Amino acid sequence: MAPEKHKTERPGTWIIKDVPRDLMHRMKIAAVLEKKTLKQLLFDLSEAHLDELEKKGILPKNLR
Repeated sequence: MAPEKHKTERPGTWIIKDVPRDLMHRMKIAAVLEKKTLKQLLFDLSEAHLDELEKKGILPKNLR
C-alpha cells in the first residue's frame, strides 16, 4: 500500500544548540533592519536557499 500523503501537517519544533554568539547577534540585527522577526528571517533565508538548490537541480523540486 502506498504511503499516505500528509493531510494537515502540524508545525514542528527545532532546538538548536551551540549557536555562536556573534552569529546570534548579527542575525538579530539583520532581522531588525529588515523589520522581521528572527523566526521570519530564518524561514525566508532557508526558503531562498532551498529554492536556489532546486533551481540548480541539486535538490528535487517534488519534496514539498
